[in-house]
Amino acid sequence: MATLLLLTNDMHASAEILPALELLPHQVKVAQAEATALLDAPVADVILLDARRDLVGARSLCRLIETTGKEAPLLVIISEGGLAALSADWGFDDLLLSSAGPAEVEVRIRLAMAPVVSSGVDPVIQTGNITIDEAGYSAKLNGQQLDLTYTEFELLKYLAQHPGRVFSRQQLLSDVWGYDYYGGTRTVDVHVRRLRAKLGPEYESVIGTVRNVGYRFVTQSFDEGSRVSS
Repeated sequence: MATLLLLTNDMHASAEILPALELLPHQVKVAQAEATALLDAPVADVILLDARRDLVGARSLCRLIETTGKEAPLLVIISEGGLAALSADWGFDDLLLSSAGPAEVEVRIRLAMAPVVSSGVDPVIQTGNITIDEAGYSAKLNGQQLDLTYTEFELLKYLAQHPGRVFSRQQLLSDVWGYDYYGGTRTVDVHVRRLRAKLGPEYESVIGTVRNVGYRFVTQSFDEGSRVSS
């Protein structure tokens, strides 16, 4: 059982924010979604931020938590209509649709809390100007540290480990997120957009889009004559 800190301005309707939580055994502590409330917020294993109604305020609070150094993974709860407002500069680790079922909520919490496990392969991946240090859980572009969230790092690492191979969105959900959730492929698109934004205009094309199929990691050898769009 995990201790979850739910940040929301709907203090009297916490059960309606993410109904699936009512069916899970985790301990949920509720606090006001305000910067001042964070000073006295209880220690938690995972932070849940209610962003269903106040997207502007939620983004500002995400940025504050990210820049001041969060002590737990940050998951944003959002309605499907709010997905288009998400961008790379929010700084959260993962997202949850408010309509998500108990199984999805449980696995996202579990993955957010999971420590990095050594795979026994070369912990450093060098491809072009990108260096991925699996052991140090860091990625660099032209020697400069990339500020990636847990999921963004895992996605970049997984694609770079299989250069040129095309993965469907459903495959990426299963292999990177660790679950098979029908209808959740938009999550992949959101994280790809965020990852490309952090790579910048010059290098965003290394995450190539194969139309009507999915995504692949494009190395320099694939640049010429490629039919992949970015």
